[in-house]
Amino acid sequence: MIPVAEFKQFTDQQPAFKVLKPWWDVLAEYITVAMLMIGVFGCTLQVTQDKIICLPNHVPAGAPLSETCQNFTRKSLNASEPDTLLSSREMSGLRNNLDIQQYSFINQMCYETALHWYAKYFPYLVVIHTLIFMVCANFWFKFPGTSSKIEHFISILSKCFDSPWTTRALSEVSGENQDGTTSKKEDGRRKSIKDEMPEPHPALQPVQSISEKKVAETPAVSLLDKKEGEQAKALFEKVKKFRLHVEEGDILYTMYVRQSVLKVFKFLIITAYNAALVQNIHFIVPCSMEMEDMTGYDHFCCNHTKAHLFSKLAICYICFLGVYGLTCLYTLYWLFHRPLKEYSFRYVREETGISDIPDVKNDFAFMLYLIDEYDSLYSKRFAVFLSEVSESKLKQLNLNHEWTEEKLRQKLQRNALGRLELHLFMLSGLPDTVFELSEVEALKLEMLKDVTFPPLVAQLVHLQELSLLNCPVKLPFASLVFLRDHLKVMQATFDEIKEVPLWVYSLRGLEELYLSGLFSQELGRASGLESLRELRNLKVLSLHSNISKVPPSMTDVSTHLQRLCILNDGTKLVTLNNLKKLINVRELELVNCNLERIPHAVFSLVSLQELDLKDNQLRSIEEILSFQHCRKLVCLKLWSNNIAYIPEHIRKLKGLEQLYLNRNKIETLPSQLFLCTKLRCLDLSNNGIQVIPPEVGVLQNLQYFAISSNSVETLPDELFFCKKLKTLMVGHNKLSTLSHRLGNLSLLSKLELKGNRLEALPPQIGRCPALKRSGLVVESTLYEMLPVDIRERLESE
Repeated sequence: MIPVAEFKQFTDQQPAFKVLKPWWDVLAEYITVAMLMIGVFGCTLQVTQDKIICLPNHVPAGAPLSETCQNFTRKSLNASEPDTLLSSREMSGLRNNLDIQQYSFINQMCYETALHWYAKYFPYLVVIHTLIFMVCANFWFKFPGTSSKIEHFISILSKCFDSPWTTRALSEVSGENQDGTTSKKEDGRRKSIKDEMPEPHPALQPVQSISEKKVAETPAVSLLDKKEGEQAKALFEKVKKFRLHVEEGDILYTMYVRQSVLKVFKFLIITAYNAALVQNIHFIVPCSMEMEDMTGYDHFCCNHTKAHLFSKLAICYICFLGVYGLTCLYTLYWLFHRPLKEYSFRYVREETGISDIPDVKNDFAFMLYLIDEYDSLYSKRFAVFLSEVSESKLKQLNLNHEWTEEKLRQKLQRNALGRLELHLFMLSGLPDTVFELSEVEALKLEMLKDVTFPPLVAQLVHLQELSLLNCPVKLPFASLVFLRDHLKVMQATFDEIKEVPLWVYSLRGLEELYLSGLFSQELGRASGLESLRELRNLKVLSLHSNISKVPPSMTDVSTHLQRLCILNDGTKLVTLNNLKKLINVRELELVNCNLERIPHAVFSLVSLQELDLKDNQLRSIEEILSFQHCRKLVCLKLWSNNIAYIPEHIRKLKGLEQLYLNRNKIETLPSQLFLCTKLRCLDLSNNGIQVIPPEVGVLQNLQYFAISSNSVETLPDELFFCKKLKTLMVGHNKLSTLSHRLGNLSLLSKLELKGNRLEALPPQIGRCPALKRSGLVVESTLYEMLPVDIRERLESE
């Protein structure tokens, strides 16, 4: 007998696949097993037992063979007597003189020719049809294009279901919802009780019971360890990639529909022909063959020994087939009565409180519908890994594990302004532990992702400076209120100026704002700068961009702005009319703005004290005469330009104290330059100057004089009459001698002589009491030629 276990491979799938089998598929599997058992049982009987038994039949002339066979059978049955009579009589009958081989031959021939094909092959047909049903039901689990997606989905689903992060996320949400609902109910209940009961005496005030305290306390959710956090993080990435891959097509849905339609079609065909042919299974089968020369007979009456059993099995099989067909029809109804290519997590969002769980489509949606038929809890737990809010919470948790308070405290250091600064670079987020460092005065965030300042930022009571370098930050209202009142310095550097967070422009307590970013060409340069009207205390504004005109919004801070810096990328600054409105600006920087002349709008700034026009294309500075209207101007920086000469009317700038003309193309110095008697700093380095006029001695307030990298051959003795000179930079010239009057500079602390043609240093250099070895820049060979006592004095502290 063939064991049913041999066919187990057709029905058994991986145990995990059961989650994708709804109840009708499970019922259909059991029905196919029952039909398979019917077929195997019939095949076993067919193989192991006699199929048909035949006897010769004497047919009268003209009589039908079938009636003769039936009469023969009835006579045989009527001739039977009670056992008592049979025992007393001698058995008698028709002798046919056939041996066993002839009987076997007759049985085999009649089985092949007289028996209907349905009666012969019924059990085999049952087995074949059942196997086809099994293949149709499980084909999508084996087909490469679908099985890979199913296996991947089930693998991710099981990990999401068992992940500790899923439990934590759902517990946190349910805890918050429960706390909110409970607190509302408790407040209402207490209010009603308080209204009904009289107020007790203060001495009799009840103490809160321990049970009430326990109810009020919220149980803490267990923390994830580092390994579990990394596993959950990897799951989020897998779910993202899988969703992107599966939502592109609907091969799973199409394959399931096709195999369901095929099962229904096959069910209808099998039911039709089985119902029509089941009546061909007869117990008595007449047989007529021309074999008289071999057996002596042509007509036989045969008994199909398994006809009665096969007829019952056929009826039972048709019944099972009918139930199986009903499950197939219900499958088609389930497939088409509603759209299965769109799955909504609306109920999950309402139940869990995670509002950003997205709806899915195509094969992803279809598999989730199948999962819901098995257990909707799977979809609920799986949805946690589709939520960006949940993912951000997990990242935040891992970040807090990695960046502890002690580790962050080790990164604290003083910045250029002397503030205690914390610099974080390229992290996946902002650790909550940052807000435990209350001593932080400056926070610098560079290339961080998904940063949100929680209300915990209020713990940074000493925070005054915030720098965002390609780090967009979201700011809730509570955090904005704190930063708006406490932040003094703000630096925002982005690729485009429109990426600067809008809340930056509402920090009303801000005193210094440094913006860096390009304006998009299609929107027009300088059109994207937001209004600065809220910045009522702003004193310093720096804009590093590519503007072609001064933004109109700068006039919003015209009454209190004291310093304006515009650092362009080489884009020509054409329109500067708005500068005229900045009446209180004291310092103005227009760097790398491709200016060819000094803008006339600058001359209207009556409060201007310092002007920096570095890295432009200035060739002439004849307009310098107009600076006499800027009576407060004390510092003029015209370095790194193409200035070829200094106009004589520079003498009109009587109040000038600092003048920077280095890195230009100046070859001669007018004597009128030295009529600016208040000059304390004069930088003429990196030009083509050959002679220093003796009028330089008029600058009795000169403290810094730089003329290095020129072609000067000698220094006038009058230069050493500038008794207040502290720094003298004359390196990389053509000096061959140095005046002994150098010793008159009693305040000289830095002297650069390197790169000249000096053969020796004057011994009078030792008379400069403020000059030390560290402040003397000269070739070591020349230094070693000085007397020992002078070297010892220079090297002494």
